[in-house]
Formats: sequence, C-alpha cells, structure tokens
Amino acid sequence: MAEPERRFYFDLASPECWLVAERILHTLPQPCEWVPVHVADPVPAFRCAEESDIWRLEVERRARALDLQAVRWPPEVPFDSGFAMRCATYARGAGKTVAFALAAFRQAYCAGRDLGEPDNVMVAAAACELHPRALLKGVELRSTAEALEAATASAPATVPAITVDDAVFTGEEAPELALAALAHAR
Repeated sequence: MAEPERRFYFDLASPECWLVAERILHTLPQPCEWVPVHVADPVPAFRCAEESDIWRLEVERRARALDLQAVRWPPEVPFDSGFAMRCATYARGAGKTVAFALAAFRQAYCAGRDLGEPDNVMVAAAACELHPRALLKGVELRSTAEALEAATASAPATVPAITVDDAVFTGEEAPELALAALAHAR
C-alpha cells in the first residue's frame, strides 16, 4: 500500500502557520512536502482593535504553551509577504523549503522583523545557506512567480493547511487532525 501524499501549505505572513510549522516535524510520523502559497488574507479580519489585541494575546499564549520562543511582533501584521513567498518558492526549488521557512517565521515572530523588507528575508536565507545573489536573481525569475501562482491556485482556501491525499485539515490543529487521519487509515 502506497504512503499517503502529505503537504503543508503556508504563508509566512500568518502567525498560525508559524505555530503549525514549529510542530509539524515532531507531530507527523512521515515528512510533509512544504508548499509556500501567497494568500489574500493570511490573518483574520477584525472589527476593532480589541479583537486584534485578543487574537495577538491568544497567539502569544499558544506559543508559550508550545514552549516556543516569546513572540515579538513585526511592525505590521500581516506584512506584505510577496517577496518572502517568492523566496520560499525559490528555496523549495533548491530543496531548502523547511529550513528557509522556519528561519523566516522565526525572523518574523521571534525577532519581530518585517518580512516585507528584503534585508530581513535575506537573514533567513543566510541561515539556511541560500546564496544572496542567487536568491535575488531567483525571485525575479518568471518561473518562480509562476510556481508560486500555481501552488496558490491549487492550495486549500485557508492556511495553515495540511493535506493527506484528498483530505484537508486547516487551522492550528491541522497536525493533530492529520495524525489522527493517518492513524485511522492504517
């Protein structure tokens, strides 16, 4: 019997994707293919500043509960992740998606750096040994933009999302839901 196909869809502008990314490698028994996508609304819409504050406090609480580094928010949430997601797509082609994404998530949500600023993205690239000139050239390639567009078009409507064959699990509980589905399939 063939192993199920597993994918993790993420946008670096989503703190919930960061919380899933930090756990997925330890939760699922087999690796997932990490797929960068650029979603229109990577964070919930808020009616007022109080709702936004409550949401941020909940992300911080979850990070503490998961024993992650303390959250340091970037100046804007969500930030413009277009450049960072093209970099993640380029890293995917180089086989460094996981290392790049984790470094970039940590730059954004542990160091409080805006990934809309290319210099902050380059720090994440250096952490996973992506050459800066190659990365800057790679993100400008039409093929990189087309790969990101294709991944985004084929992704579930919301992120974070994990797919196991045709089943889709979204939200912060996605790793545990996917694990339960894999256990049930055996």
